[in-house]
Amino acid sequence: MATLRASATVRRLATGAIWSEGPVWLPEIGAVRWSDIPNDRILQYELETGGLSVYSAAAEFTNGRTLDASGAVIQCSHGRRAVERDVDGVVTTIVDRWNGVRFNSPNDVVVARDGAIWFTDPPYGIDLPREGHPGEREYGGCYVFRYEPATGEVVPVITDMEKPNGLAFSPDESILYVSDTSWAPGANESGNHHIQAYDVVGGAHCERGRTIAVIEPGVPDGFRVDVEGRIWTSSADSVQVLSATGELLDRIPVPEVVANVCFGGPGGSTLFIAASSSLYAVETTTRGAGS
Repeated sequence: MATLRASATVRRLATGAIWSEGPVWLPEIGAVRWSDIPNDRILQYELETGGLSVYSAAAEFTNGRTLDASGAVIQCSHGRRAVERDVDGVVTTIVDRWNGVRFNSPNDVVVARDGAIWFTDPPYGIDLPREGHPGEREYGGCYVFRYEPATGEVVPVITDMEKPNGLAFSPDESILYVSDTSWAPGANESGNHHIQAYDVVGGAHCERGRTIAVIEPGVPDGFRVDVEGRIWTSSADSVQVLSATGELLDRIPVPEVVANVCFGGPGGSTLFIAASSSLYAVETTTRGAGS
C-alpha cells in the first residue's frame, strides 16, 4: 500500500528553530504547535495563513505533547519535570512526582481512550544544559509511567529501558510502542536506537517487551501510528515507515535530522515533521490512529 499521495513532496513550512520537537495538530484553530527546546519557546504555525508565531516564551523547555478528549494540550516539561495541561495559555501541573520523588524530565506523552496519561521519563532535561536544568535522578531509573486522572495514581508500567523516549499505541491500544534512544555518537555508541513493543494487559499494564526495529541512521526519537497500524518514525535522514511488526516499508527523505512527527491537516492525512531548525509537511494516503 502506498504511503504518500502521488507526486507528494516534503515541503518546508517554517524555520528558525534550533531543535524542533513535540508537534501536535490543533484542529480547532488549524495550526501545528511544537517546541524549540534550546530556545525555550513554543512555536505555532497556522496552516491556512502560513503565519508563524511564538505561542509561549520562557516555556520551561517543553517537549512532547498531545491532545486529551476535551481538546486540551497535554505536554511534557523538562524544566518543571512535569506533565502539564495547557488550556488557552493557562498551564497547570497534572503530575510531577512518583512515590514522593521528582520525575527526571518527562519527554513524550499519549492519552489512552480511557483518559489515562502515559509518558516516558528519560533524563535529557537534567543531563543536557540546553534542554532543561541540571538535576539528579531521584528514583534511580528511567521509566514509562501511567497516570490515572480519576484517582491520581501514578504507576511505572515499563522499567527495563535505558532511555525511553517516543511512544504510541497501536490503533486498538493492545500494543504500546516505545523507543529507546540511549545511543549517542561519540558518547554511547553501544547504546540503543530501537523501538520496543509491549502487550497492554487490562488497559493498564505492559508485558512481553520485544525489539521490533533498530533504526539507522540516528535514533527513533519520536513517532506516530496510522490507522492501518504502521509506525511513522524519525531517523537522522528521513521519516521511516514501518509495519506493525517492524518491517521497513518506506523512507521519506528529509533535509534535516528528524525529531518527531504528527498527523493533522483538514483531512488528518498531512504528516507534519519537526526536524532540527524547521517544520515540514508531506501529504500521505492515511491518517493518524485516533485522529
